[in-house]
Amino acid sequence: MNLRTYQIQGGHSSGQSDFRGGTSPLPHPLSQHTAEFENILSQAGNKLVVVDFTATWCPPCQMIGPIFVKMAEDPANNNVIFLKVDVDDASDVSQKCGIRAMPTFQFYKNGQK
Repeated sequence: MNLRTYQIQGGHSSGQSDFRGGTSPLPHPLSQHTAEFENILSQAGNKLVVVDFTATWCPPCQMIGPIFVKMAEDPANNNVIFLKVDVDDASDVSQKCGIRAMPTFQFYKNGQK
């Protein structure tokens, strides 16, 4: 599976519980489960994973969001996985990662921050 960009959103009540991946630079919906976040990190292998913790109500997040997408679309970043996590929809992932402000960017390689 060629991993590129993802978005963790939804939750138990939304009915979204599938893992999707591909080469499209547009975010794909996933459930909020921490296990899926960890699955993305483990499947990434030695690729760099850039995680954008964001919120729909956050003006700075909305300003940086298009830049993050543009970076994901850049062929030069072909070996990087871009992951957007909505802190409201995926609060379990946000808590696990210690997110206290948005936007927050975290970088992972070989499953390690």
